[in-house]
Amino acid sequence: MPHRQRTLQELKARAPRIATMRGVVGLDGFVDQIVHPVAQRHGQGAAFTPIATIAEFGQRILAAAGKSTNIELYPVMEKLGGNGPLMANGLLAGGLAVRYIGALGAPTIHPILQDFATRSQAISIAPPSVTIAAEFSDGKIMLGNTVSLDAITYEAVVAAVGRDALRAQIDEAALVALVNWTMIPNMTALFRALQRDLLPGLPVRRERVWFFDLADPEKRSREDLVEALRVIAGFGAHGSVTLGLNLKEAQQVCAALGLEAQAVDERGLRAMAREIRRELQLGTVVVHPRESAACANAAGEAWVPGPYTATPKITTGAGDHFNAGFVLGQLLGLAPEGCLTVGVSTSGYYVRTAKSPSLNDIEAFLRD
Repeated sequence: MPHRQRTLQELKARAPRIATMRGVVGLDGFVDQIVHPVAQRHGQGAAFTPIATIAEFGQRILAAAGKSTNIELYPVMEKLGGNGPLMANGLLAGGLAVRYIGALGAPTIHPILQDFATRSQAISIAPPSVTIAAEFSDGKIMLGNTVSLDAITYEAVVAAVGRDALRAQIDEAALVALVNWTMIPNMTALFRALQRDLLPGLPVRRERVWFFDLADPEKRSREDLVEALRVIAGFGAHGSVTLGLNLKEAQQVCAALGLEAQAVDERGLRAMAREIRRELQLGTVVVHPRESAACANAAGEAWVPGPYTATPKITTGAGDHFNAGFVLGQLLGLAPEGCLTVGVSTSGYYVRTAKSPSLNDIEAFLRD
C-alpha cells in the first residue's frame, strides 16, 4: 500500500485525539515583509520582470562592487513571521490548542500579530523583529533586524508568565517547541535554566515531545552550536526530544559534530538523520530538503518524497509548516512514515495556498 494511503488510514482513525492535547511554543516573533526584487520595470505597480534566481541577484550585487546599485524590492505581502509563530499557526490549524510565548510586541501586541496572539493565548515578552524576505525561484534571502530578540531570556519568560504558571503549562503540554536558537543569543542559557530550575520535580512523561529547530546556524560558531546540541539532548530526561533540520542545517550539524558528509538522496538523508541521532542520543532527528524528508528514531529510519512544486505561491514558512505537520503526526501516534507524510503535505499545501491547513485539508490533499 502506498505511504499516502497508509497515512490517510492512520489520520482518519486518530485525528480526533488532537483536540484533547495542548502545546507550548516559543520564543521568537517577526513581522515578515515578503518582497520580489525587480530586474526590469515595464510600468507602475506589478508591471515588472522579477530577478528570477539567487544567482542572478548575486551577480547584480557583485557587478556593483566599487560602484553602487539600486535594487527595488516590490512588496508582495506583510504577515506574521518567525519560526515560532509560523509553526504555531500550523499547529493551531491542525487542531492543537497552543499557548504561545514570545516576541509579539511591547508594551502592546503588533497589529500584524494581534489575531495570532488572540488565537494562541499569547504572552509577549519583547517587540517583534523584522524580516525582509526576498523570494526567488530557487530559494529565498532573508534580511533580518533581530535586536529585539536580545531581550528573550529565562528571567524575562518567568517574569512575564510566572514561574508556577510556566511549570503548570509545561506539565499539561503534550508538546513543548522551542525554536529559532540561532537568532536568540540567550537561548542556550535559557535551555540550561529550564533544566536546572524549572523541570526538576515535574512528572516525567515519556510521550511528551520536546521539539527544537535551530534556524540556520551558519552565523554561530561551531563551539556554540555543539554546546547547544548537547544541552538540547539533556531534555531527553524530561520526555522525547525531536530535532528538526532542513538540508542545510543538517549538513552544518554534521560538520560541527565531525560526521561524514552524505549524498543528498534517500540513502544519504536517512544516514544523516541516523548518525546525528546516534551522536546526540536524541529521540528523533528529521531532515527535510524541499523535495523529500527523512527521519530516524530508535526503531530505524523512514523516508518519503514530497509534493514539490516549481511554482509556489509562498516559500517563507514552508519549513515551519513541515515541522508543525510532523509534530502533529507524532502527537497522534502515527508511524514515522506517516509523520513525514503529514509534514511534507502540510508544507506542500501551505506553499501552494499561503494558508495553514487543517487535518481535513491534509486528508483532501493526500487523496488528490
